[in-house]
Amino acid sequence: MDVFKFAYFPFVNGAVKYVEALDFKLEELFSERVFEQVRERGKQRVLSAIGDGITTNAHPDRVSAEKELLSYPVARILVSCINDGYLVKRYALAEAKSAYERLKELPGEELKELALDFDIDAVLADRSVIIHFTDYIRYAHVIHEPKWKLVNRNMERGSISLPKEDFSRIMQEAVRKRIESSLPLVVPPEICGSLESYLEEIRNALVARKSEFSIEEFKEIMPDCFPPCMVHALSNAKGGVNLPHSMRFALVSFLLNIGMNTDGIIELFKVSPDFDEERTRYQVMHIHGATGTVYTSPSCATMITYGNCFGKEALCERISHPLNYYRRKAWILKKGKPERN
Repeated sequence: MDVFKFAYFPFVNGAVKYVEALDFKLEELFSERVFEQVRERGKQRVLSAIGDGITTNAHPDRVSAEKELLSYPVARILVSCINDGYLVKRYALAEAKSAYERLKELPGEELKELALDFDIDAVLADRSVIIHFTDYIRYAHVIHEPKWKLVNRNMERGSISLPKEDFSRIMQEAVRKRIESSLPLVVPPEICGSLESYLEEIRNALVARKSEFSIEEFKEIMPDCFPPCMVHALSNAKGGVNLPHSMRFALVSFLLNIGMNTDGIIELFKVSPDFDEERTRYQVMHIHGATGTVYTSPSCATMITYGNCFGKEALCERISHPLNYYRRKAWILKKGKPERN
């Protein structure tokens, strides 16, 4: 790969070596005026990750490509200075999704080369890519669509043949995992201090983004009354963790049952690695009753059966359904409040 490809895939080892070979000190990125455009682009990468996603354009010359490449370590430093779990997950996912769009366009040999960077030994076939089932499991286990289950793939002598687009999706997950596991970096305080103006803008955008799907904004909903299982599920959803299908159904149906609107629920899942807005909207609307059946969230017994009961506490022993917990806790809290004159 050359610098023009590294600009699209700055997380590969070759890109790191390319940056290390450039004639400047890394700390100059965060202070020298000549790198101001690079810092701005690094900030924009993070802001775009918080927003609608990172996009990369074609680069007309080497200087432009190098600026794009250098903006990646700047973005990583900015994310690390803020050190917010939600931001780390969202940023890693945004970079991975951006890479996915480029991965689908790569010629087979270049895709194979990039896969080797992640220790995936891919074999090119006519219109497919063949990988070992262990590599498949390593990255596909977080994707919850039925077709991604190992039993739904054709395996021969331990190898699985995938359409190029599906293999690119595997690579997206590999990229997300690499970036997320490497953050946050340990950044000297003086570097974070020199980037404060950029950090302030990112923090403000992060606060605004989180407030868009904060449960606090929904009238008549009392977050303090959520049962422990739903607090656990909600925390994971906000953190970008892929919930198992059974837990996702339980959380969505619970939130709908207590009056949360569908758009707010869809927003919760936007940080999931396998998020697809059209599919998520269909699923939420289906649970909401678009087909005529309004679903009630599962009982405690069902939650236990599927391994979705977390943080059981004293009140849980006296109820048999998450909705009953919510109603009981709301009654207790309201009873304890002094009456207004």
